[in-house]
Amino acid sequence: MIIDSPGANTHLSRQAHAAADIVVTPLNDSFVDFDLLATIDPQTYAVSKPSVYSDFVWECRKRRLMARKPALDWIVMRNRLTATDAKNKRRMSAAIDALARRIGFRVAPGFGERVIYRELFPAGLTVLDLPQPGLDISLSMSHLAARQEVRALVSTLTLPAREAAAQVQSAA
Repeated sequence: MIIDSPGANTHLSRQAHAAADIVVTPLNDSFVDFDLLATIDPQTYAVSKPSVYSDFVWECRKRRLMARKPALDWIVMRNRLTATDAKNKRRMSAAIDALARRIGFRVAPGFGERVIYRELFPAGLTVLDLPQPGLDISLSMSHLAARQEVRALVSTLTLPAREAAAQVQSAA
């Protein structure tokens, strides 16, 4: 089951996080958004301390462990990545990796800034649904790259059904 909840500390968000086995936090490639995960030193870009949302997830993790539930698997993935290399992109990568080591989340491969995601959303489709009869979209290299981004995220999730299928394949 997938629950899309805001990162805010509300009753419904706490309920969703408490019920989740895996939390995926999409993060726009910006220090404006990163500020919800951690504060950074403005001169060195080093992580100073966890921030509001990281503290919230930490509390959810503690509650799960006290309730004798399996540990919450937290995954952060960068979203709307640009194709161009930039200082900010490298700094974001370093800050996310440093924070992941410090507070214990996994980093998933991110999604690029692609028009196809927005084009398919109103129809309730993903790039994994293409080609779709009646939809005038021919597959391009960008669409195939987008499909690979989604597959990489799904692979990172290590869902139980995927692991069972992989075990069956390796036994054969």
